[in-house]
Amino acid sequence: MSDARTIAVYDRQTAEYAAMMDREATRDPMIVRFIEACHPGGTVLDLGCGPGHYAGRMAEARLSTEAIDASAAMVERAAQIPGVAARLGRFEDLAERDRYDGIWAYFSLLHAARADLPGHLARIAAALKPGGVLFIGMKRGSGSGRDRLDRYYEYYERAELDEMLVAAGLTPVDHWTGKASGLAGHPQGWIVIRADA
Repeated sequence: MSDARTIAVYDRQTAEYAAMMDREATRDPMIVRFIEACHPGGTVLDLGCGPGHYAGRMAEARLSTEAIDASAAMVERAAQIPGVAARLGRFEDLAERDRYDGIWAYFSLLHAARADLPGHLARIAAALKPGGVLFIGMKRGSGSGRDRLDRYYEYYERAELDEMLVAAGLTPVDHWTGKASGLAGHPQGWIVIRADA
């Protein structure tokens, strides 16, 4: 799960994070790829939804959109978006079975402890319908640490993520990489992987 210090940062900086997402979510090609990969009209989950910008894009695409986040301030914002059913919760609260056509875990699971990630991925695999799709975004690198805002991160490379996804019963089918600054303003490499159930 995300630690209390990380959640506190998001509670304090909700407005700043939302302003950043106002810019980024509208031009991010990954959300388009995710929507196209999901069954039309299907049920999707934004796991670690933040202020709900990506969930809003899903709802606009006529997907039945649920969202979960550990920050109460973020959930309050996400819940105001038309078509988004947002609730407060942590990664380990995901208990659904065969419910979702798609799960969007976009730069959220990187806040979870490395030892907890296999369990989170197993819950995701169980929650996806057969043929469902996961998009997972992580920061690239090794080890763990906190950024200048005091958020906790785990860093991964593709081979390790692919191995963990396969162990959870998912099949990596595509990936993309790049570099971005994010809220902390420090450019870092990232990877997004699509994995199918």
